Amino acid sequence: MIYFSSRGLGKAPPGKRRRHRTGKRGEAEVISVTRLLCDSAGHYGDSLRYSRDAKEMLHGTTGGRGPVVVWNCTRTCNLNCIHCYSSSGSETYPGELSTEEAYRFIDDLADFDVPVLLFSGGEPLLREDLFELLQYAGEQGIRATLSTNGTLIDREAAGRFKALGLGYVGVSLDGVGEKHDRFRGQKGAFDRALQGIRNCFSAGLRVGLRFTVTRHNLDQVPEVFRLLEEEGIPRLCFYHLVYSGRGSGMVNDDIGPQETRELLDDIMEKTRSFEEKGQAKEILTVDNHADGIYMYLQLIERDRQRAEKVRELLEWNGGNRSGIAISAVDHAGNVHPDQFTPSHTFGNVKQRRFGEIWTDISHPVLGGLKNRKPLLKGRCRRCRWLDLCNGNFRSRAEAVYGDFWAPDPACFLTDEEISAV
Repeated sequence: MIYFSSRGLGKAPPGKRRRHRTGKRGEAEVISVTRLLCDSAGHYGDSLRYSRDAKEMLHGTTGGRGPVVVWNCTRTCNLNCIHCYSSSGSETYPGELSTEEAYRFIDDLADFDVPVLLFSGGEPLLREDLFELLQYAGEQGIRATLSTNGTLIDREAAGRFKALGLGYVGVSLDGVGEKHDRFRGQKGAFDRALQGIRNCFSAGLRVGLRFTVTRHNLDQVPEVFRLLEEEGIPRLCFYHLVYSGRGSGMVNDDIGPQETRELLDDIMEKTRSFEEKGQAKEILTVDNHADGIYMYLQLIERDRQRAEKVRELLEWNGGNRSGIAISAVDHAGNVHPDQFTPSHTFGNVKQRRFGEIWTDISHPVLGGLKNRKPLLKGRCRRCRWLDLCNGNFRSRAEAVYGDFWAPDPACFLTDEEISAV
């Protein structure tokens, strides 16, 4: 059965605009190093990540809201990244939501009070109606953000994004110069991405970097921090590798526990340095909730009072909330627990309203994610930090062990650190 919104096809009639919701909004599956270490509040997304009622929610970020939705609005891409979770390429993929179907989908998200819609891909700028859909999302009161490789953002595109009130542009960089080009499968990709970032700045857009850490670019972390300072970029997200899409065969390319701990030490030191120098930088890590616990354990010895505040924030956050506060919808309209878990589909927005799909706990995986603690196995189940981590990332467990509820193999905490005292 095809669902038709009461607004019908296409745009809402002139003058019929939804009320713009207030409050700060942003990603849900993020550890804000800046907030935890420096108590630097006020960044986008803090109210979603660190709210007293967040961990009690079953179907959204905080009370009365739906989840942050990542929409892979197209699978087509102009690059060929080795770790692409959607295995995107230059071809046209069948089943992509039409403009009319996309309007209805956005209407459904607005009705479910989704706070943020992240337009991703593929490369979203290859979708011809992107600007129209960004405008429509904003008119429905949804904060629209963009995840892009940056290579197609010319001055005209940046100006149009600004005019539409786009909330944020995240540009993926996996190193500097040729290192980035090798990851992206195209010579000159770094130079074009950097120019795209500069074009965003010129237009007055809020922009940040997304860096996925592997063994092959770990040495680029200092270079990316240097780029952050030289270009005046205010935000940097470090993504832990998730074994999905073309990245599903990269388990052995991930960094090990000791390397992860050293990386976190470097990130913490650099974050403090930015704060001490009065530089407004927001540093975050993504897709590994062991990061927050590690930071808490390091702070206990250095600043006990701050450590207890960090623990409180982590308790409010509640750890991984895939299937709860974060959702993903692919180019064809299939609903998944997050963008890295395409193997589990809960329904399709062409046939059923998003809110109905998201609250239907009859699906064993979706229902399980909303109350996962009894289902977790091994060291995840017996970990004393389970309330702060919530079992971390399930798709990595499934990729390595073939069991969705197995321990996350990327947890770098020691047995001693996770044991009850």
